[in-house]
Amino acid sequence: MNKLVKLATATLIAGVTAGAAMAQELYTPNLSYRTGPFAATGIPLMNGQADYMTMLNERDGGIGGVPVNFEECETGYSTEKGVECYEKTKGAAIVTQPWSTGITLQVLPKTNVDQIPILAPGYGFSPMMDGKTFQWAFNMPSGYWDAADMIVQYLEGQGSLDGKKVAFLHLDHPYGKEPLPVLEAAAEAKGFELLPIPVGLNEMQNQASQWLQVRRERPDYVVMWGWGAMNAGAITEAVKTRFPMENFIGVWWAGHDADLRLVGEDGAGYKSISWSYPNQDAPAMKAVREYVTDKGMTKSNPEEMTGVFYGRGIVMSAILAEGISAAQAEYGTGEITASQLRWGLENIDFTQERIDELGLTGMVPPFATSCANHTGNSGGWMLEWDGEKFVKASDLLKPDTAGYADLVAAASGQYATENAPWEMNEACEG
Repeated sequence: MNKLVKLATATLIAGVTAGAAMAQELYTPNLSYRTGPFAATGIPLMNGQADYMTMLNERDGGIGGVPVNFEECETGYSTEKGVECYEKTKGAAIVTQPWSTGITLQVLPKTNVDQIPILAPGYGFSPMMDGKTFQWAFNMPSGYWDAADMIVQYLEGQGSLDGKKVAFLHLDHPYGKEPLPVLEAAAEAKGFELLPIPVGLNEMQNQASQWLQVRRERPDYVVMWGWGAMNAGAITEAVKTRFPMENFIGVWWAGHDADLRLVGEDGAGYKSISWSYPNQDAPAMKAVREYVTDKGMTKSNPEEMTGVFYGRGIVMSAILAEGISAAQAEYGTGEITASQLRWGLENIDFTQERIDELGLTGMVPPFATSCANHTGNSGGWMLEWDGEKFVKASDLLKPDTAGYADLVAAASGQYATENAPWEMNEACEG
């Protein structure tokens, strides 16, 4: 069935299921973190995700005519609470959204048993790209190893890295350590010195010792894998120590507008790789304002809604909605199962045409998933703080996935061995 026929089928489903007694809801719980040390970043992301689903419910009656139940289960970013939320919600859920690399790693072994897809857009365990091994886990549209590769590409575009020193300021947490294999391989291949500088959870707001090390080592660049209060602390320290902001680059979770507003113009030049962009003129954003904001149905505010993280939440829910829509069309039913959603998430085709149809123009790069590739490797843009807001500072960067394909294969193979017996999707061909 070609795409146009499937879209027509989805439209027919919407008409049929609107009055069907059997189709009640699509339960897509979100393991949110509106409290705790990372709440400042979690709140705009959760608001964006929730508002997009509310918009679909208000405008379209849901997805395929079936309302979406986007219930949140608060974790405070705690791995223990996250696992509790997973167990609490998994009975009726068609997807789980763990919202932490730590929680993802704890839930991942359960997926082959529970058969519920993990959707971790732009986070989680990078080898989840291997869909044959991790058949229930998705981290589209781009993963941490993609981000590390693109950051190195960008730095190399500023001049040879041979003989340079790159400090890697990172949260001392599974998330912060995730890109190390790719960065270490790049350092060896390109001749630069990689200097890891960990930041403990209790040091996020007081990084005096880390920035003393930065001043002493005098790196050419600082790459930051931070989250929550760590980012604001690092940016403030960088300004205080007069580190050249144009040489300070973060992963996409270290590109939060509110963190940069703390330093304003002093933060100009700071950069963050990003697979999303908050295009306020995009039709999807206008629809959210019409069907959600203007009706007083949002927890957000006008300033937050212009930011990178709120817009990223919009894109995340749009990706999930597209997977649901694809599954509905494939299986001819509105109220899909978790197993059917897995098929939908494996068959997302975000062409530029489809992005425009969904009203997301300029907000996310094109990408496609498959049975073998659960990441999509969309690439991203380098965003730069201009003193007031983030603006695009590069054309679309694409990760060189071939450069770390061996790392993916080795890590996924090791995971399967350590968690044996581990069920593979043997029907999936690379």
